[in-house]
Amino acid sequence: MKLSLKQTLFSDAWAGFFVFLIALPLCLGIASASGFPPIAGIFTAVIGSIIPLFFSNSELTIKGPAAGLIAIVAGAVQEFTEIYGANSNDPMLAYKLTLGIGVAAGVLQIFFGLIKAGKFSDFFPKAAVHGMLAAIGIIIFSKQIHVLFGVTPLSKTPFTLLGEIPATIMNWNPEVFCIGALSLALLFGLPMLPEKVRKVLPAPMIVLILGITLGYVFDLEHEHMYLFLDSHEYMLGPKFLVTIPDNILKGLTFPDFSAVLTLAGAKWILLFSMIGTLESMISAKAVDMLDPEKRKTNLDGDMLGVGVANTAAALIGGLPMISEILRSKANIDNGAKSRFANFFHGMFLLLFVALVPWLIHSIPLASLAALLVYTGYRLASPGEFIKTYKIGPEQILVFATTTIAVLATDLLIGIAIGMLLKVMIHLWNGAKLKHLFQPDLTVDVVDADHVVLRVQGAMIFTNWLSFKGSLRKVTNYREIKIDLGRSNLIDHTVMESLEELIHEPHGEKGRIEVIGLDELKPVSKHPNAARKSVVMASPFYKPKPK
Repeated sequence: MKLSLKQTLFSDAWAGFFVFLIALPLCLGIASASGFPPIAGIFTAVIGSIIPLFFSNSELTIKGPAAGLIAIVAGAVQEFTEIYGANSNDPMLAYKLTLGIGVAAGVLQIFFGLIKAGKFSDFFPKAAVHGMLAAIGIIIFSKQIHVLFGVTPLSKTPFTLLGEIPATIMNWNPEVFCIGALSLALLFGLPMLPEKVRKVLPAPMIVLILGITLGYVFDLEHEHMYLFLDSHEYMLGPKFLVTIPDNILKGLTFPDFSAVLTLAGAKWILLFSMIGTLESMISAKAVDMLDPEKRKTNLDGDMLGVGVANTAAALIGGLPMISEILRSKANIDNGAKSRFANFFHGMFLLLFVALVPWLIHSIPLASLAALLVYTGYRLASPGEFIKTYKIGPEQILVFATTTIAVLATDLLIGIAIGMLLKVMIHLWNGAKLKHLFQPDLTVDVVDADHVVLRVQGAMIFTNWLSFKGSLRKVTNYREIKIDLGRSNLIDHTVMESLEELIHEPHGEKGRIEVIGLDELKPVSKHPNAARKSVVMASPFYKPKPK
């Protein structure tokens, strides 16, 4: 039963207010880390709270800037600075050029939504996607750790930025580091407290309160020198605080489309649209699994809404946005009932920035850096590597390879390398080239109510879309069985997709049952580990003569 706005108003307003407390520092921090003015993150969240209402049926997702896109946006700003910065008198040119890329990418996302490309979210192997996110986490950490110490690094690439950390520690600014270190300690320590304590005030807001307080104690508002341990003088001043216009309208910035038709522009448009779309769809699907009402998001409609919102945000100076998983989870945990919780969170942000910009200016950059260092750590924590290893040795190989490839090249090339490695592993394990994109599938109609889909050979991420296409053609049957007993290989991505599939409604009365999995051996104890036949049909395997 669909609830009315009147029935959900209070719960949505409360959830929206709580999400606002989390979103405010994250929007400011993500924008700063991306090379955009901090106000850009607020523009994105406000636009993302309004426009998707009219296009997406997603009830509980929060739209806004995400840490996962920092590497892409910052990469575009950096490249355009290197290409155009030397010959320009406009210090905002790289930012404006990146906004032009954002508009073009948003239009491309609208096109994706119109052609119903949501199904392609299943095409990317899970290990490669998680490896990409881990690399993004390392990139975020490598950049923001220097801000936390109050130092401007000389390097630009992730590996050199990591190598510069010892020099940054030697050249630290003690009072700035005090703010960052205490903020980071809070972020790591608060999850250890009981949930009742944590729900009173979210950790990001506590970090901001602490940072603003210490900023006043250290007088960051006024430029001055101070002596530390009677040995060295250090400088403090407003450059260590968030810069924000006193009037929100002064923050509006319009795009420059000069780079859209260049080779570099085409690369960034592709990255903005593809990675942003992929992350958004993954998040929307994850939020659906958390929804107490078990509602399902129309990914094509959601993509359309995100595309329109991204286009609008870039036109006024905003960052790209996605459906953000952590803020969405906080939304659900605090009792959100409908999409209006997203709307309320955006309105609270708008009012706060419009009414008290001076308070936002009091936020130290080191506090935001601590939030982002913590976010980067969570994306690339040792636990992520251990969790992936437990799924299977092939998973950790693809995960680690993708991570290193992204750090050494860029996101697009890195995830392509991860996917290529995954395909090579599948070919080694017996997948046949002719069935790489089309499974060896037989459809047996038992009677008017029953049908069996039998798969021989490999069921892997590259042929899953084709299989789902065949499945959609039999939605009129009441009982649908997927027989995998004759398969020789089922990868982890397909195992997870099968689990999602059997819990989704299929037609009006349809029920899906997967059989034959017991005929294959899992590569680990993980319930969704890849499964192989006892004797793999690898082209390199030669059975011994009897």
